[in-house]
Amino acid sequence: MSQESLLSDGGPRHPDALPEYAERVLEVAELIPPGRVMTYGDVAEWLGEGGPRQVGRVMALYGGAAPWWRVVRADGVLLPGHELRALGRYRAEGTPLKEADRAAQGHAPRLDMRRARWDGGGHTEGHT
Repeated sequence: MSQESLLSDGGPRHPDALPEYAERVLEVAELIPPGRVMTYGDVAEWLGEGGPRQVGRVMALYGGAAPWWRVVRADGVLLPGHELRALGRYRAEGTPLKEADRAAQGHAPRLDMRRARWDGGGHTEGHT
């Protein structure tokens, strides 16, 4: 999916309306239960459209009102520049974390992807 198709689906829309793909990505983010996460690639796979970069772009442009901290990198690294905000959310929600070893730069924990990753179980409406 190109950036052009992300930002314009070709139909007449209200100027403040979200692109259709962005709406679908944000709907998936809203489905993720507290304490769980999906990767950018997981969201794209769930939708059957786009890829991790397109999902990341949507989250960067439009994700502020959605639970953005639940859509993450596959390696479990906290979103650069938003680590403290995300970490506070993860701790409040009980999201499984792996504490960083002392050799890790900045000593920031990572998400425990094996335990935190959500596969969409129990919420299959709209899953293609």
